[in-house]
Amino acid sequence: MTLSIPAPVPKPTRRRGRRLAGLAATVVLGATALAGCGGSEDSGATAGEDLAIDDVGTVKADSALTEQLPQQVQDSKEVAVATNAPYPPFIDFKTEGSTDEFTGLDYDIVQAIAARLGVAAPFQQQPFDGLVPGLKADKYDAIVGGITDNKERQATATFVDYSASGTGIMVADGNPEGVATLQDLCGAQVAVQKAAKQVALLQAFSQESCGGSAIEVTEFPQNTDAVQALLAEKVVAIAATKVNLVDDASALTGKVEVVDDPEAPNGYEPSPNGIAFDKQDAELAAAFQAALQSLMDDGTYDKILAKYGQESIGIDEATVDQAVD
Repeated sequence: MTLSIPAPVPKPTRRRGRRLAGLAATVVLGATALAGCGGSEDSGATAGEDLAIDDVGTVKADSALTEQLPQQVQDSKEVAVATNAPYPPFIDFKTEGSTDEFTGLDYDIVQAIAARLGVAAPFQQQPFDGLVPGLKADKYDAIVGGITDNKERQATATFVDYSASGTGIMVADGNPEGVATLQDLCGAQVAVQKAAKQVALLQAFSQESCGGSAIEVTEFPQNTDAVQALLAEKVVAIAATKVNLVDDASALTGKVEVVDDPEAPNGYEPSPNGIAFDKQDAELAAAFQAALQSLMDDGTYDKILAKYGQESIGIDEATVDQAVD
């Protein structure tokens, strides 16, 4: 049936039985019970059934990969996932005003991984600053949503990396100033979001590489303000996370474009984005890594990236804990 939509470390059985009992209660109690749990839940695909992803294709289970899952996950046939939407294109709500159905790059990738493993992956909305504490408290099994794999987070979580995004450059349509690389920003006025990592990146590059023609970095409260400054020709370019610029450009076709530097296909100083698991869940993380690699090998991964116009953030191999900071 098709529906639309380092070595493993043994660990004690966790509270999956209680969480599953809670889900059964949710069926009876409805939205009121969900509200009491701190977030709505999207059931996703059904365990053991083929998953059809719009504009991608059908993902089938691989029994050999299923056997790599911890026994308690094989028994429950479920991996609970928490996220914080909206953060497009990684994660968003399927319907405006509803917080119990999700869409986005990360949603499709995790649903595809789960389908390949033969399990369900219900999503639930949580506050961003509560994602890691909830993971540690065993409220869910994994977190995702454009989360950067960095060394600070690795102190408490294991990351299965599925993409890498660095700083990109967006210019007016037609690229009137001929910006091709960071070097071309020397002497130009560039918009960035206040306190974003692009501030330090541009200032360091300017000092090291621009000589007497420094980059004029102008900070704005929000990235949307920077976009308006570009459209009003107040700046030559915007520097921001490339994945978000690609998403902005798709909504402003004919007005802006993202610069593609062949020497920096994932953006400048790219950092990996990962699906995070509690460090006790090394076996579960390893199974997710293997399933992700199988999706890369058969082309499903590339199709998901293409669906969201994010081919540039793709990586060639599913890795674990590859933070660059």
